[in-house]
This record gives sequence, C-alpha cells and structure tokens, in this order.
Amino acid sequence: MYEYLKALHIIFVVTWFAGMFYIPRLFIYATEAGEKPPAECNILRSQFAVMMKRLWYGITWPSAILTLVFGPTVMFYNGWQNILLQPEGKWLLIKLVFVVFLYAYHFSLHAIFKQEIRGIYKYTSQQLRIWNEVATIFLVAIVTLAVVKQSDSFLWSLGGLTGFIIVLMSAIRIYKIIRSKK
Repeated sequence: MYEYLKALHIIFVVTWFAGMFYIPRLFIYATEAGEKPPAECNILRSQFAVMMKRLWYGITWPSAILTLVFGPTVMFYNGWQNILLQPEGKWLLIKLVFVVFLYAYHFSLHAIFKQEIRGIYKYTSQQLRIWNEVATIFLVAIVTLAVVKQSDSFLWSLGGLTGFIIVLMSAIRIYKIIRSKK
C-alpha cells in the first residue's frame, strides 16, 4: 500500500510542477500579446485566458491539493513524523520548509492568474520569465533533499543550488540581451 501512496504522491507532484512550469509561460505570452495590434491582441489574450483557466483549474490546482493529501499520508504511513525533529530527520524538516514556500509560490501564481484573467498585466515579460524559474529552484532543492537525505550533504546541496540559481539567472539575462538585439 505504501508504494502506491508514494507513487500517487510523486505523480501529483509531477503534474503540479508541470502546471507551475507552464502557467507563467502563458502569462508571458499574454503579456507580450499586448505589443500586437488591438485585434490580434484581443484574439491572443482571449485564447491564452482559456488555456490558463483549463491548465490552472483542471491540472495545477487539483494536483496541488492531491499532493497535499498524499504527501502527509505517505509521511505518516511510513512514520517519518517520528524523526522530524531528530538529527536524522533534519533533511525532511528542511524539505517541508521548502514545500511551504512552494505553496506560497503557487498562491503568488494564482494572484497573477486572477489579475491576467481580469485583463490586468502588472508585470513585464522579463519579470515573468524570472518568476517562471522559481519553480525550477524549488524542484531542485526539494528533490535533492528527498533523494540525498543527509544533513552533511546539505551544505554541498545548498552551494550547488546557489550555483544553479546564478547560472539560471545569467541565462535569463543572456536571453534578454540576445532577444533585444533582434
């Protein structure tokens, strides 16, 4: 039974992340549609709104909820809560802190989603590109903690995560430079 619960948890984590990776792309496309002539802009934004609603309410939100159901179920079924405050459970505690921040990120995406559905485009496509990569940072941190499970390796992981963030932000900056030259 435990393996099935864990599989379901992983499946819904994957689909949740898929939604969180794609929804900011739709935000970017809808924002950039504002640079088109009015008729084209309206058609594009209308289509992106349909896509956003289907993705957000059909995949992302249900996956976030089911992740939240199956995650603690797996944890309690396997007795992980018993080591949560022990030295050998430090990795899990840190992972759960990242998960809390991931849900905060999810709610921030929901706020942007609601704005864009109402036709409010507060952020530039560059800001949204940067915000799009936050999910990647959480994914790397959470998966590393879940797989490595050693507090000694946490410092190395943190250093690697910091390096990854620097590379990611540099790639976004380089992309902006290349794009602005076209």
